[in-house]
Amino acid sequence: MAASRPRLKLHHLLLAVNLTVLWLPLLGLEALRLYDSALVRQTESELIAQAAFVAASYRAALERLAPQSAADPGYGVPLAPPWLQFHTHEARWRPRPARLDLAQDTVRPPPPETVEAFAPPDPYADAVGRELQTLLVDAQVMTLAGIAVTDMRGTVVATTGPSLGRSLTGFDEVRRALNGEPLSLLRERLPDAAPPAIDSISRGTLLRVFVAAPILQGQRVVAAVLLWRTPASLSQVLHGKRYHLLAAAGLLLATVIAMSVLTSFAVVRPLRLLVRQARRATAGEKGAVTALARPVTREIADLSQAVATMAGHLEQRADYIRTFAAHVSHEFKTPLTGIRGAVELLRDHLDTMTAAERERFLDNLDQDAIRLERLVRRLLELARADVMQAAPADRAEVAAVIRRLAARYREAGLTVEIIEPLSASGVAMAEEVLDSLLSNLFDNARQHGGEAVTVSVACSESGVGADAAVWVEISDDGPGISPANAARVFEPFFTTARARGGTGLGLAVVRSLLAAHGGDIELGDSAAGTRLRVRLPRAI
Repeated sequence: MAASRPRLKLHHLLLAVNLTVLWLPLLGLEALRLYDSALVRQTESELIAQAAFVAASYRAALERLAPQSAADPGYGVPLAPPWLQFHTHEARWRPRPARLDLAQDTVRPPPPETVEAFAPPDPYADAVGRELQTLLVDAQVMTLAGIAVTDMRGTVVATTGPSLGRSLTGFDEVRRALNGEPLSLLRERLPDAAPPAIDSISRGTLLRVFVAAPILQGQRVVAAVLLWRTPASLSQVLHGKRYHLLAAAGLLLATVIAMSVLTSFAVVRPLRLLVRQARRATAGEKGAVTALARPVTREIADLSQAVATMAGHLEQRADYIRTFAAHVSHEFKTPLTGIRGAVELLRDHLDTMTAAERERFLDNLDQDAIRLERLVRRLLELARADVMQAAPADRAEVAAVIRRLAARYREAGLTVEIIEPLSASGVAMAEEVLDSLLSNLFDNARQHGGEAVTVSVACSESGVGADAAVWVEISDDGPGISPANAARVFEPFFTTARARGGTGLGLAVVRSLLAAHGGDIELGDSAAGTRLRVRLPRAI
């Protein structure tokens, strides 16, 4: 026989499943770039805040250095209609939330080169820019953000870079900001040096966040501010939190192992006990399979109880088959022995026998053959009854079957009395099945009581709902059953009428038929004769 392939143990599988469940959220974060988007939005939010402070500083400097600009109604660029209502909203608070998302927003190409300004910068803006220049450079030391402030025509008047005096009108975000639209977008970043060390303040991310905002005076755009910065990379953030992450990973791993051990205790250990019980039962040990004392989980408890019940039924079935086989062997042995003896006598002494002797031996052969035929027929009936399954649609009218059966047996010479009224309810079994089991009871009464016996049939009902039943009582005025035999009347092959052709299988067939349909039979108390009470499930 080929060697069995190695199989994964259940507690190893549980550990693998728990680790996979732990790892899946991390894979999801990577697949959806959720954490990278959070870092981008964090950078965007910081740039928006810096833009607001730069715009407020510009307006304050403009009012102080060029107060005449506020009096000039033509100074600045009118707000574009789509943004006029946005900036003149009556609400006090106008927050600008961070909205960039790597999963949805397009990363644009790198920013274009600055160009020569087509005109000198606005003098008011130039004056403000000279004052803000030092402020922006000092702020960059802490914020790491690039900042450029342009006048109303897009000419840079203050910056942290080398573009002072040049035009940013080639930047889409600057053009839209000069129309009054606050804007955030992502652009590719072309690295100009080798990737920085993981603990460096330099950013290795290959994109930049650009934030542009208009600077307003009343309802006119007087300048624009553009900020940009490379967001922190996920590797840098993780490196900064490496000790905390290692501690968290260790805690999670310990939790996973603890959960796997607990699950293994709750599932694997009871299963091993069940397997051990099954192996003992396979080796022939009786009563080896029992319900587990501490199954931990309800499902294991149900499984243990089901396996124990099944094992008990199998043991009972095995005992039944063993006893049944012994009884069959015994019942068949007597007529077969008689047949073989008669055949041997006929073979040895046929020529010297008288006609009467030959007829007697042939009559013995015939009686033994009839007994064998009766045994085989009863065994087939018992086998069919044992495996019979009730159909949901089966229904029989008790009163009709009893009256039809009484008429048939009266024609055969048996005295049958029906005690009215009979139940008008139906029972959940086929008519031929009900006829068969009641016929067995009538035959049993005639066989044990003789042809002169009187059989009485009564009917009643009990219970409601699922417990509703129809009771059929069959009594006779025969010799009755002794107390010693009362406990054995339903055992297969037990009979006190063997000399009259009894097989001891009639009541066993009746009980099996009733069990298959959810019914039962019992021996009732009786002052004289025999009284059998049959419970039949009432049809719905």
